[in-house]
Amino acid sequence: MPQPTSPDTRLFTVTADTLVAVDFTPREPRERRRPRTPRTPRTPREPGPYRRLFAVPGARAFTAGNLLARLPMGVFGVSAIVMIAGSRGSYALAGAVTATGLAATAVVAPWTARLVDRHGQARVALPATLFAVLGSLALVLCVRYDAPDWTLFAAYAATATTPNTGGMSRARWAHLLKDRPDALHTANSFEQAADELCFMLGPVLAAVLCGTFFPEAGTLTGAVLLLTGVALFTAQRSTEPPAVRRAAGRAPLRAPGVRPLLLVCLATGGVFGSLEVVTIAFADGQGHRTAAGAVLALQAAGSCVAGLLYGAVRPKGPAPSRLGWCLAGMTALMTLPLLAAALTGSLLVLAGALLVAGMATAPTMVTTMTLVQRYTPEGRLNEGMTLAVTGLLGGIACGSAAGGWIVEHVSATAGYGVPVAAALTAFAVAGALVTFGSSNRFMDGCRHH
Repeated sequence: MPQPTSPDTRLFTVTADTLVAVDFTPREPRERRRPRTPRTPRTPREPGPYRRLFAVPGARAFTAGNLLARLPMGVFGVSAIVMIAGSRGSYALAGAVTATGLAATAVVAPWTARLVDRHGQARVALPATLFAVLGSLALVLCVRYDAPDWTLFAAYAATATTPNTGGMSRARWAHLLKDRPDALHTANSFEQAADELCFMLGPVLAAVLCGTFFPEAGTLTGAVLLLTGVALFTAQRSTEPPAVRRAAGRAPLRAPGVRPLLLVCLATGGVFGSLEVVTIAFADGQGHRTAAGAVLALQAAGSCVAGLLYGAVRPKGPAPSRLGWCLAGMTALMTLPLLAAALTGSLLVLAGALLVAGMATAPTMVTTMTLVQRYTPEGRLNEGMTLAVTGLLGGIACGSAAGGWIVEHVSATAGYGVPVAAALTAFAVAGALVTFGSSNRFMDGCRHH
């Protein structure tokens, strides 16, 4: 018969081929068990400034089209020189033709930008681009069929209607981020880095196309990229800033603070133009002229990286003061190529010096464009930024001439004193801008921003 069992006794039995153990030990009630500590959910990592920037609706689409349209700005000049010099046997003619196009652009570009502000990017930029592309095609035909020299000047001057694609992209960011100054700083930094990237890749692409296929390949490819990119860019109508038929503010050239900034752009352009000519001459003197492009690309690469890093940080202090510090840094770093050339005479050491020196140019240009956006009257932003680009182009031309004169009459090493002098001039002008910007009259003129 069954025997009573104590609570601590275990009962064993066999079911088929399975041994079953039954435990009669009393269990602790469920409510007395120690509750499990809930796991703390991980805090999601905050996205970086560039991820937040391109999370803006429509930003990726218009940026992709604009980058495609901006790449040819580093292609056309080199392609035209290779094409004209190869067919006519004259670098002087090729340089004169490209200089004429540069001068025509300096005159026409602000008017094109004014039309963009008044009638909208899509209505003006696409027809203007089409006219510029026709000018490029006319240049190719004139070179191909040995037309008179004056036709080359006329055809290349027709490309001056090319719209300022970088300025239009910056205008979109200013419209989308008008209440977010930190995000606008990141956007301006990205745009400057994009400019440096295009100037770095464009000449390389032009050299490959013209050297691998035929001399006209660079110009034709640049024309296709420009037209396609502008068409894609202007098709993004949701991010386009509204047109202002009758802007209430005065012309940007007459607005308080803009003229000193244009002088800064002019002097900064002198840095870029002189560096290019002097570096080519220095490399040629060392017997490595073909390496000059790679050495200059390092300078652009340093500027590109510095621009992206500058956009990832939150700037402190007023923008005019930041511009002064940036120009002081650029002046100091521009002494490195001069020291490298004078003390070592090594092209490799010079390349490293240019890489470091380039890191000051992007922050300088980002801060300059930020101030241009701030001081330009409402409804005239494309025109204001195009004036800044015109100042840069003029400075590049002056810097190229000054650097070439020093190289020819003194030496290539002494030529590296020209970018130092240009940077020092820009720094002095920025000091005047800070002083002028602290006056009440000046601040009254900028309160609408």
